[in-house]
Amino acid sequence: MKRLTQLAAGLALASSALVASTSASAEVSYNIGYASEYYFRGVLQKSSSASAGIDYEADGFYVGSWAADVGDGLEVDGYFGYGIETESGVSASIGYTGYFYTGEFDDTYQEINFGLGYGMFSLGYSVGEWDGFGASQDYDFLDLTITGESGLYATVGIWGDEFDGEYLEVGYGFSFADFDMGIAGIINSEELSDELNSSGSPTTGEGIVFSIGKSW
Repeated sequence: MKRLTQLAAGLALASSALVASTSASAEVSYNIGYASEYYFRGVLQKSSSASAGIDYEADGFYVGSWAADVGDGLEVDGYFGYGIETESGVSASIGYTGYFYTGEFDDTYQEINFGLGYGMFSLGYSVGEWDGFGASQDYDFLDLTITGESGLYATVGIWGDEFDGEYLEVGYGFSFADFDMGIAGIINSEELSDELNSSGSPTTGEGIVFSIGKSW
């Protein structure tokens, strides 16, 4: 699964002052990957998961699809949106993402995504609805990522509305022999963790993820 309440208003104001520096060319790209553990926004989905996706970008517009093995069938995501970046390095985006499942692993999520970025900082906010197998719930999700030039990064994510929980992810990504590789450590709150303490109550959890992928 791929990215803000007060930020929406700020995005509208910021966008009116931005001059797009998008390319006039169109591009199709493909990706495949494998993760020792598939986490999404701090929640473990499955150990040992393979994935694949396709993206199309043209003049700032993008559309794509991504699928991953979640054990009971596949998670299949679809998304589209528009993003711009100014000559000063400020970026902004708005889009839609839907998360769908071929089995009974989970139910459909649909959300609107906003993003802002500058330099090493990127801020994301998503607001959506989970179908909940007939008992739908509204949620939002806020995340802040700091990325260093060396490949190090750190992300803090917070669920809100009818969902609760937060997590911290710190990782390192690098390229080797045309492959994208990474290692990350994740600490999640008891609302997101599947771990229990000695008395059987939910407790904070942690995980280490190794990943490898290739895009072309």
